[in-house]
Amino acid sequence: MRVNVGLAQMYPKIGDVRHNLEKHLAYVEQAASQNVELLIFPELSLTGYQVQDLIPEVAIRTQRDDPTFAALLDASRRLDLMVGFVHQDERRRYYTAAAYLSGGEVVHIHHKIYLPTYGMFDEGRYFDQGEHIRAFNTRFGRVGMLICEDFWHMSPAYVLWLDGADVLLFQSASPSRGLDGGDRLSGTRWVELVNQAYGSMFTNYVIHCNRVGYEDGKNFWGGSSIVDPNGEFLLNGVYFDECLLTHSIDLNQLHRTRSRLPLLRDERPTLVQRELARILSENPS
Repeated sequence: MRVNVGLAQMYPKIGDVRHNLEKHLAYVEQAASQNVELLIFPELSLTGYQVQDLIPEVAIRTQRDDPTFAALLDASRRLDLMVGFVHQDERRRYYTAAAYLSGGEVVHIHHKIYLPTYGMFDEGRYFDQGEHIRAFNTRFGRVGMLICEDFWHMSPAYVLWLDGADVLLFQSASPSRGLDGGDRLSGTRWVELVNQAYGSMFTNYVIHCNRVGYEDGKNFWGGSSIVDPNGEFLLNGVYFDECLLTHSIDLNQLHRTRSRLPLLRDERPTLVQRELARILSENPS
C-alpha cells in the first residue's frame, strides 16, 4: 500500500517543446533509478508558462501519431506520469492541460477550469476553459488532478473528493509575490496553507508540484510538497532550485485517519445539491 512519488520541480524552456521533452525523459530516467512509481511534473511543463502567441506552435495532440506524446506514452511504461502541456483538440481549441499516463496509455486528461485573467495573469485571452471535474482510477487507487488556479477554488477539490479521489494531484506555475512581513514569500505561505487545509478537510493525500525559474520578469518559487490525510507535511520542498524530490506515501493512512475523523462518511452531498439549486434559483445571474 506504499507508493513512491516523485516531484520533478523543473525549469522549462519557454516555447521549446523538444528541449522540455528531453528534460522530461531525463527526469523519468532519474526517477526510475530511484524506484519512483508516480512522477508529477508542473503546469505547462512541456512548453513553459508565458506561451501566449506561441500556443498553436507548441500545442500537441493526445494521440500516438504526435511524436512528443508518443515519447511520453512510451516513458509511462516505466512509471506513471502526470505531465503539463497545451492540448489541441480536434476542433483546434487550446487548453492548459494535464495528462495522466500509465503503461503506455492515456488514463485521464484534465483541462484547466479557472483561467486567471487579473494582475500579472492573462490566460483567458489565450486558452479555452475546461468543463469537467472527474476523478479516475489508477493502479494506486482513485485519483483527481487539478491545475494551479483550479485549486484556489474549493469546489473542484470538493467534487473530486465526492467522486472518490483519495489522492489529489496538483500542478502549478505559481510565481513569487512579495514577502509576508517576515522572510517568506507571501504566495508560498498561502499555497501551503491551502494544501494543508485540503489534506485535513478531505482526509486525502495532496501532492503538489510547482515549477521554478524565470519568464518575462516572473520568478517561480518551487516548494513542491506532499501533505498527508492529517494535513501534515511529509515533504515540504526546496525553494527556487530545480530538483527531483521523492517520498513514499502509505495509502493505509487514509483508513487510519478516516476511522478517527469520519468527515467523508458524514458528508451530505444531497443537502449541498439542494441548497445550491435554491441559491441558483434565487440568484439566476
